[in-house]
Amino acid sequence: MSGAKILLFLQSLSRRKPLEPEGEVSNFRRCLTTLDLVALGVGSTLGAGVYVLSGEVARTVAGPSIIIAFLIAAVASVFAGLCYAEFGARVPKTGSAYLYSYVTVGEIWAFITGWNLLLSYVIGTSSVARAWSGTFDDLIGNVIANSLGKQAAMNLPGLAPYPDFFAAGLIILLAGILAFGVKESAIVNKVFTAVNILVLLFVILSGAIKGDINNWSIGEDSFLNGYENCTSLNATSPYGGGGFFPFGFEGTLAGAATCFYAFVGFDCIATTGEEVQNPQKSIPLGIVSSLLICFLAYFGVSAALTLLMPYYLLSVHSPLPVAFTYIGWEPAKYVVAVGSLCALSTSLLGSMFPMPRVLFAMARDGLLFRPLSKMSDRQSPVVATMASGVVAAIMALLFDLKALVDMMSIGTLFAYTLVAICILILRYQADLGEESSSSKLEPFSITGVLFPTSKVTPRTSKNVSLLSISTMFLAVVGSLVISQSADSLQACEWWSLLCVSIVILTLVFSTLIIWRQPQNTTKAAFMVPFVPLLPVFSTFVNVYLMVQLGSDTWIRYAVWMAVGLIIYFCYGVQHSVQKQRLHKSQKHVSIHSITTTVEQNVEPGESLNG
Repeated sequence: MSGAKILLFLQSLSRRKPLEPEGEVSNFRRCLTTLDLVALGVGSTLGAGVYVLSGEVARTVAGPSIIIAFLIAAVASVFAGLCYAEFGARVPKTGSAYLYSYVTVGEIWAFITGWNLLLSYVIGTSSVARAWSGTFDDLIGNVIANSLGKQAAMNLPGLAPYPDFFAAGLIILLAGILAFGVKESAIVNKVFTAVNILVLLFVILSGAIKGDINNWSIGEDSFLNGYENCTSLNATSPYGGGGFFPFGFEGTLAGAATCFYAFVGFDCIATTGEEVQNPQKSIPLGIVSSLLICFLAYFGVSAALTLLMPYYLLSVHSPLPVAFTYIGWEPAKYVVAVGSLCALSTSLLGSMFPMPRVLFAMARDGLLFRPLSKMSDRQSPVVATMASGVVAAIMALLFDLKALVDMMSIGTLFAYTLVAICILILRYQADLGEESSSSKLEPFSITGVLFPTSKVTPRTSKNVSLLSISTMFLAVVGSLVISQSADSLQACEWWSLLCVSIVILTLVFSTLIIWRQPQNTTKAAFMVPFVPLLPVFSTFVNVYLMVQLGSDTWIRYAVWMAVGLIIYFCYGVQHSVQKQRLHKSQKHVSIHSITTTVEQNVEPGESLNG
């Protein structure tokens, strides 16, 4: 293959999809309201974690300062949410981050993003279904685990202890409801979300009534009274040093990193672009409102929990039932159990809802198998829904998902990162609807970067694209340096401080240069404030959290990505609808130019036939 052909092939991988592609018609039913989207976002985000995570983080790393940890995590999540909200207003189509990448940075990045989203959704669905099954089994005395553990044990590495038929059946049932119609699914989701919110309000009110503010200022003597076997208690004690920040502010920050994952799920709202009555208004409002409600719920429950009983006595696995037993309200644990099952139900629906829509969008664009884009008579992506449901059900039935849950985090965080980068590129792009290559590109110069023109040009757009890539690279380097030299930084060793300072200063300098470039004047119903600062900060937070994941997780992730890229290069590249559109457009232009040339060469009075 010649160098020219290789260059042409590489350029084809970055082809972008126009906002209004020719020949693409939406067959979805526009029936969802803003309330439906808020309920979907809250239900998906406010899962069973609110019943477990608060106790685990407060007991082990944050203490009463868990409320500050949730505040920090919420702010970081809102940064990602605002980026999604602007894209939802600008690109009101099905596909979420996959589509946003396609119209901004090109086809190969869009496929990688979509493949990441599918990974996070399928593992999320399977793991939540198994959690639902486990919670229900606990309520009935572990009948399912005991019977299947004896009758159908699977003693193989990577597989679950026993096949969870209950979890698999639950996924197939919900897939059937989703395939039946989006409106019916939204009604079911609203009912379960309402019950979940009522239970959480009961927990918060219980904390306000029976809580003791002294539990936020416990001294070390309380540990000695509660635990006779403790011989020495200091800052390194398993219970911390007492007070509101028993593990120090670094413990609060560590808790915030864990709590960040509690806000994952709002992105399912972004997949409803073609099913909402007024997407430009409802999608941004739905994302921001759901994140605000979830923060208030997490903040209220964690405050109530640490007020009801001392943080060092909290149960890691079932904090709320133990807390109610502690204050003498033991029957309240049944209310908590109902809320937990409702939360798991909405979380399961929230994981399953976006999966077929991303699958449908990729199949409609020709990057995945075309039959997956088939619609039912009720205007629902029925084939994609049932196919994704079957895959998730098989995973829930057979596999041990604990080792795979971190892969879900990589998929979600990668999508968040790329959406933030896409916002930077979008805001400084000359014209999203036209190929920038159609205009003559000015030569690169340092003066042009530091002192750009007042209007957006293809050159300034190109500069911002390169700076955005360098920003992501700096975020990766900075995150690696900070995570690998954490002990040295705490000890204030000069070399670690110097390395971190250089990376941060370079990142700040890159951000300032982006800020000096002219922005596109096109307005949207919602726009991210503080650009480029907010997207850059969001990118850094997401990359830092990705770097914290273990090497085993990255190896599994690499295998998943290898499978996806094989599908793309063997099928997607050849069947890309956008490739066919561009080929048809070039053919039309070629025929038009030939016709024009012939007409110009024919003398007046002569016909084209001679």
